[in-house]
Amino acid sequence: MSKKRYPIVFCGAGPGDPELITVKGQRALQRAELVLYTGSLVPESVLTWASQGAERISSAALALDQIVAILVRAHEAGRRVVRLHTGDPSVYGAISEQIDALERHAVPYTIIPGVTAAFAAAASMGIEFTLPEKTQTLIISRMSGRTPVPASESLASLARHKASMAIYLSAALASQVAVVLADAFGPDAPCAVAYKVSHPQERMIMTRIADLAQTLQQAGIDRHAMILVGPAVGRLRDGKMARSRLYDSGFSHGYRPA
Repeated sequence: MSKKRYPIVFCGAGPGDPELITVKGQRALQRAELVLYTGSLVPESVLTWASQGAERISSAALALDQIVAILVRAHEAGRRVVRLHTGDPSVYGAISEQIDALERHAVPYTIIPGVTAAFAAAASMGIEFTLPEKTQTLIISRMSGRTPVPASESLASLARHKASMAIYLSAALASQVAVVLADAFGPDAPCAVAYKVSHPQERMIMTRIADLAQTLQQAGIDRHAMILVGPAVGRLRDGKMARSRLYDSGFSHGYRPA
C-alpha cells in the first residue's frame, strides 16, 4: 500500500498576535507534524497552536533550495507540513518561488490566508482606509531599495494618487520616503508609524511627513514597521469625514427603501 501524502500548507500567521491567526490556520498547525516558519518575523507565541510533538524549523537562515528540500522530503515521507509565513502570505511572502519549485517536484500545496499588518494597524488606530468621498483606494507598496521596484510602480508615481497608503519594508529608508510623500501630500500632512503591530511591543506613532525620519530615528525604529499616510490618517487629525450612503436613511438600495 502506498504511503498517504499531504499537500504543503502555506499559512498566514497574522501580524503577531497569536489570536489573529484564522481558525483554519490554527487547525492546520494543530495537525502539523512539521512547521517550517519564518523565524525572523513569526513570534514564538503563534507556534503554541502547534502540537507538542510537531517539529519546528526556522527558515530565517535558510536559502530557497534548503527550504524546498525540507518541504519535498517531508511531503514524500507522508508528513503533514505547514509553511508558516507572517501576515498574509500573498503580501511580500515570497511564496511564488517556493510554489514554482514545489510544482517542479509535483508536490501539491494549499494556501490559508492571514491578516496582514496594514489591517491590524487600521484596527489599532481606529481608522477606515476607504473613506467616502475622500478615497476608495488602498495602495500597498514599498520604497525601492535592495529589492528593486518596477519604475511604473515607483512610490512617487503611486503617491500622486493621494489615496490611503500602507508602505511596507521601508522604515530604514524613511528619509527618502519622506521626500516622496512630502511632494505628493505636503510636508505638514500627518502620517503614522505602526511598529510591531499586534505584538506586545506595538507602538503607533503619529507625526508629520516632514518629521518622519527624525521620529523614526528618535524612536530607534528601522525595521518591523510600516508607514501609513493618506486621508484615513488625516482624519485622525482634522476629524472631518463624509458619511457613506450605505446607512443613509435617504438612500435606497436592494435591502432598504429610502
